[in-house]
Amino acid sequence: MPGLDKPRIAFNFGRAAKQYEKHAVLQKTVGKRLLERLDLVKISPDLIVDIGAGTGTTARALAARYKTAKIIQVDLSSAMLEQSRSESRKLFSRQRYICADAENLPLASDKAGLLFSSLTYQWCNDLDRAFAEAKRILEPAGLFLFATLGPDTLKELRTSWSEADDYSHVNTFFDMHDIGDALVRAGMTSVVMDTEIITMTYPDCYAVMRDLKNVGALNANTAREKGLTGKRKFQDVVNTYEKFRCGNELPATYEIVYGHAWAPENNDKPAGKQVAYVSVNNIKKRKQ
Repeated sequence: MPGLDKPRIAFNFGRAAKQYEKHAVLQKTVGKRLLERLDLVKISPDLIVDIGAGTGTTARALAARYKTAKIIQVDLSSAMLEQSRSESRKLFSRQRYICADAENLPLASDKAGLLFSSLTYQWCNDLDRAFAEAKRILEPAGLFLFATLGPDTLKELRTSWSEADDYSHVNTFFDMHDIGDALVRAGMTSVVMDTEIITMTYPDCYAVMRDLKNVGALNANTAREKGLTGKRKFQDVVNTYEKFRCGNELPATYEIVYGHAWAPENNDKPAGKQVAYVSVNNIKKRKQ
């Protein structure tokens, strides 16, 4: 997989920070569905870490759910965190803000009762390292709940660009099974993985690309074309995308991968090797 340019990712999201909330329809939908999965578990975390907190929508929802928990918002973009802070209460706030990479978290080990992350790990180069960090900061029997993007995401746009040139124009995403295996290698237990497809619709290809730009989700592959795209090539992409039209709308597919795992009761004890690739909605786990 092509490497991801982390400074470029931070720049793209920082530029989108002020208008992000207005345009983040998919992101809010996935965040809400991920929060609903907490209804299946009974936990009372003292410390929650929200990885890729963005403008803080899910962090504020977590604060409302867990009335006494301290919440640390972590994001690669300082501008996103500044936007989140501007929308949060100032006095007696339980929110804290750290600008950091999910692959290198400046947080103490064995402290978090809940590690929550919605649509962030697709921006990681090394899942093994990112999940090892997640397991490290979780307290024994702490819960790790996240959503990321799978390989069918933006397949229409990827196909359209692939017929125009050989550069990487759309980010590459990890497969659900590879993500589950990485969780096991990190030492997580009771790993459950499942997916769903969400299809967004747009009037034209320009609207698809504009939507991605408005939320900062732009191509950040190191193998991307560095120069400007010519008008003729761009028109070829637009024309190819038209092959996917259904009625008056063009689809943009998003494969959402959900992960649900626990730190071992004893964090020094090796974890089991099984992964369940079934709907997490059918599984209930109670922490004693």
